[in-house]
Amino acid sequence: MPSVSSREPIATETVVIAPPAPRRRPAAKWVTIALLIVGAVLVLSFPTIAPNPYILSAGVVILNYAVLSTGWNFMGGFTGYISLGHAAYFGLGAYGTALLIKYLALPGFVAWIVAAILVAVIAIPIGIAALRVRGASFVIVSIAFVLIMLLVFQSWRDVTGGSEGLNVPRPFPDMLRPEHHRVFYYLFVALLVFALVVWWIIDRSKFGTALKSIREDEDKAQSLGVPTTRYKLIAYILSALFVSLGGGLYALWFGDLDPIFQFSILIGSYMVLMALLGGVRNLFGPLLGAVVVGVALEYFKLEFGDTQFHLIATGILLGVVVLFMPDGIIPAVKGLFTRSSNAASIREVTAGELLEQNAVRSAAQESPRRTNASGEETTS
Repeated sequence: MPSVSSREPIATETVVIAPPAPRRRPAAKWVTIALLIVGAVLVLSFPTIAPNPYILSAGVVILNYAVLSTGWNFMGGFTGYISLGHAAYFGLGAYGTALLIKYLALPGFVAWIVAAILVAVIAIPIGIAALRVRGASFVIVSIAFVLIMLLVFQSWRDVTGGSEGLNVPRPFPDMLRPEHHRVFYYLFVALLVFALVVWWIIDRSKFGTALKSIREDEDKAQSLGVPTTRYKLIAYILSALFVSLGGGLYALWFGDLDPIFQFSILIGSYMVLMALLGGVRNLFGPLLGAVVVGVALEYFKLEFGDTQFHLIATGILLGVVVLFMPDGIIPAVKGLFTRSSNAASIREVTAGELLEQNAVRSAAQESPRRTNASGEETTS
């Protein structure tokens, strides 16, 4: 039997135990349901209550931020790997959609899906290379990737249009602008719901538990049998896929691409800020963060025009979040409705203790199905 202290991963099924969730107060369930219903009603009715097309277009922008931040959270939230370069996948999804329409004459939404698949394929070798390092080194590698993409798409003028940008044909050319905003608003809502459902499924799966163990202590997770490299790569590809879907849909909606915006580190920073503000470990954390940051950005741009004041405000907000709300808004609010728990992170227990807990739990799960000598199932 392999030793727990061995450097080689244990060749068994994943055995990491997720700490038990804090116990909710009875009212928490009904508060959550009520908030979900109110939120869904507000989101779906927004196009009808928006006073003008500008406000509606701002709603589309905020939904795009929510899709990007939720996509980023597949990597950052589950594994704890902070990438500031995910704007590269936003830009690749947008430009991929535009180039497939321009050079292969594909229908807009077909090009959108094909571009996202191609970006996911591109993310495989990029992820294999980038995930060989951790911490600050991973952040630097992610920034280098988006800068390389910016230089390539700026310099490749014959194909991408260079700094002059690229026009994307509208998928609904006969539609008036307000109706165009309305249709894409609901398309972004559908994409966001799809991303949230996938995140929710992973969060409750054994795969999600293994990813979270990587976030807590990667070395310990590996010693317990988690194939960390493969799982991180899958999360990275899923993250790139959803971010590229957000980029491609943005291209179809906005219709004008600029490499300086599409491959901006600022876009990647917004994804991180929104997720941190709402709560990276929560399903709706990036969505809440996107609403807060998106509304603030649109307000500052409207009030102060093309000045850089919105960047100063964004930097201040990021500092406040990191200093005073490291877990985000939603975890802080949920703490008011949950009882204290003695749950411990896997950082606070040894690998041997985790294995022992897993053995006890496995025995407890199997004991009700033991059979007696006559072949009938019995309970202990």
